[in-house]
Amino acid sequence: MAEDLLDTLEAALGRRPISLEPLAGGCVGEVYRARVEAGRDLVVKVDRGASPRLDVEGAMLAHLGAHSDLPVPGVVLARPDLLAMEFVETAPATPRADLHAADCLAALHDIAPPTGRFGFGFDTLIGGLHQPNAESASWLAFFRDRRLLAMAHAAHDAGRLPARVLTRLETLGARLDRWIDDASASASLIHGDVWGGNVLTSGDRVAAFIDPAIYHADAEIELAFTTLFSTFSPAFYDRYAERRPIAEGFFEQRRDLYNLYPLLVHVRLFGGSYVASVENTLRRFGV
Repeated sequence: MAEDLLDTLEAALGRRPISLEPLAGGCVGEVYRARVEAGRDLVVKVDRGASPRLDVEGAMLAHLGAHSDLPVPGVVLARPDLLAMEFVETAPATPRADLHAADCLAALHDIAPPTGRFGFGFDTLIGGLHQPNAESASWLAFFRDRRLLAMAHAAHDAGRLPARVLTRLETLGARLDRWIDDASASASLIHGDVWGGNVLTSGDRVAAFIDPAIYHADAEIELAFTTLFSTFSPAFYDRYAERRPIAEGFFEQRRDLYNLYPLLVHVRLFGGSYVASVENTLRRFGV
């Protein structure tokens, strides 16, 4: 199997890697480090499933590379079943890496779509799951229909979200205007999946953000997700706020509301205790 992959890479890239070494990580398929003589090593992802979508990951990385200064691996080859990108050297982070991360994400969030609309020009992926991006002028409607309820229904259809919880999420969706002010929302380009495993560090700096799930959103949903699994230290939020003020009520209310989306992603993928976490948030919002 390794020889077949080396043959494929040689045909696609015009040079044969010296060797392949398995790497940990990746929600989909196999991940390797391809050693390349007299050149930068590559990370190679392979999806041998029935409906591979690695080309979407490649397109997301390419968009970030072309339209932002966010550090991301360069894409060398992107096909549905095969993705090759630059290997990024890493080193343990110092506390200053969180400050660099804040600068990077604040700059990313300063990038607005020309249309000012929420969504994206094509559907993307998060954790290998479909992420619909049909554009909307309303952030509230986009978050409710394309994120909260779309993932809730996907989790229910997969047998991982009980019908009673789906009904409560639909009730919450009808009340979102109590907490989300559409008039103050603005569209920003976001990475979409900033947890610790997707932030590669090198001392004082972030070497690369990987595995994106991009779209144009209110940037608060990105900030919220970074708090869900404690991606960054408190210093990150202080530094970010120097670049982009964080509106009142974010940490107190909207953070937990927006984190229903990644929790539902985890329900769809894993079920189990994540359902209880969704229910805890629903109770907090009186549903």
